[in-house]
Amino acid sequence: MTIADTKTDEDQRLIAVRLLEDEAILLDTQQWDAWLECYRADCSYWVPARRANKTLTEDPQVELSHIFYASRAGLEDRIRRIRSGRSPASTPMPRTTHWVGNVRLRAAAQDDRQIQVASSWITQVFFVRSRETHAFFGSAHTDFQFADGQWRIARKKIMLQNDYVPTMLDVYCL
Repeated sequence: MTIADTKTDEDQRLIAVRLLEDEAILLDTQQWDAWLECYRADCSYWVPARRANKTLTEDPQVELSHIFYASRAGLEDRIRRIRSGRSPASTPMPRTTHWVGNVRLRAAAQDDRQIQVASSWITQVFFVRSRETHAFFGSAHTDFQFADGQWRIARKKIMLQNDYVPTMLDVYCL
């Protein structure tokens, strides 16, 4: 969708739904290059840990996080390790199904080049080696920016609800 399609709040919400669904499908089909293209070069990707049951860490630079990448370069490095076959946690590659829902604007449409949404998500992950299935679920705050004719993720904060993780946690689990 183009920038001309973002005239109303509902237009922005629908664009965000499509972008989040596209990202989920790219993860499920392991189209890593296309998935990385969903993100701006200067993006941040953050999965905060919890200080207490209801309190998330607030600063990924000084507090613990499940995952934190300050730019797409970190995501690219992670994908490089997944592809290399040298990531024991990702060999053989788990199978995933992502679901995204309850997408709503976090802020009213004030700038037709930015969309800020909150959403809920569930990912089912089948670990081939152990023949176990795990569900990960939570919510996310995603900020999209329109530049160079394309919407990309500028910031993604993923709040994992079941953060007593029974196995490894990776970008394709979220």
